[in-house]
Amino acid sequence: MKKIYNWILSWAHSPYGSIAMFVHAFSESVFFPVPPDVMLIALAVGKPKKAFKFAAICLAGSVLGAVVGYSIGHYIWLNAAGEFTSFANFFFDNIPGFNVELYDSIKELFNQYNFWIIFTAGFTPIPYKLFTITSGVFGINFFMFMMASIISRGARFFLLAGLIWKYGPGIKTFIDKNFNLVAIGITVAVLLGFVAIKYLI
Repeated sequence: MKKIYNWILSWAHSPYGSIAMFVHAFSESVFFPVPPDVMLIALAVGKPKKAFKFAAICLAGSVLGAVVGYSIGHYIWLNAAGEFTSFANFFFDNIPGFNVELYDSIKELFNQYNFWIIFTAGFTPIPYKLFTITSGVFGINFFMFMMASIISRGARFFLLAGLIWKYGPGIKTFIDKNFNLVAIGITVAVLLGFVAIKYLI
């Protein structure tokens, strides 16, 4: 993973940084293990004035990748008998953290939370690919899936870009150490707010 991380960062310092980030964000929504934030931070720190442009590119790649992930789940994950295809088994065998037990757990989460589980996966450190594919498998409403993806991924990437644009390279250390905790905290606060609205109004 460390070699992959360093290889990704090497692209950020090349003339093709923006294209590489788009491809990275796209593939992360389907199978790639390293979040695109790594390259977004590197590019934005190098050129803070373009931070929001980089965030938009990252968002576009991530959302398009989410569509591919959804399509994989919807069309080629299960066979006519409802069993895992060889393609699905390849994912289970080769994608870190993706296994049948987790797949079954995600199904239960979708039954309870729908939009909110996609939003949470898109904004927090939870591997997003697990939810793009399973959204397609479980037939989650595609419009809702896209709205949750755009809102959550956009909030994550533009928050990163905004921090770097406002505070400059000095914020990088803080982001590296604390961003995941901040993202989880914001998500919990949002979810608690909607729970309160549901039960108090």
